Amino acid sequence: MSIGLLLITHEGIAQGLLTTAVNMLGDYPLPTRALEVPLDADPSLIQQQGQAYIQQLNQGDGVLILSDIYGGTPCNIGQKLLTSPLIRMVTGVNLPMLVRILNYPQLNLEDMIQKAISGGQDGILLRDCSE
Repeated sequence: MSIGLLLITHEGIAQGLLTTAVNMLGDYPLPTRALEVPLDADPSLIQQQGQAYIQQLNQGDGVLILSDIYGGTPCNIGQKLLTSPLIRMVTGVNLPMLVRILNYPQLNLEDMIQKAISGGQDGILLRDCSE
């Protein structure tokens, strides 16, 4: 079994991140779904789709939801999907976070959450011309 991965983002982000990560890594080492929220979407319909995805993704080890902006509609939909301790969410998804997770598919849910957070934070650096 493995952790399921659900990306819930504003339109145009989730699938782009997944496509780029797979192009880099070669495949999806985890069961994965992308759920993008158009600006004019009915949140309750998107939430229903999210519930269906979670049922598909949860093989017994849990589901990690990655969302783009804390407090945005995708995040709020994700919050409503947190119906079990085996469903967790990390916000602020970025490509380094996603690649880090996909490089460690064997981790349990808690360790994967920590890997997601460290991957996202470690992928943000300030560089200038003096370096």
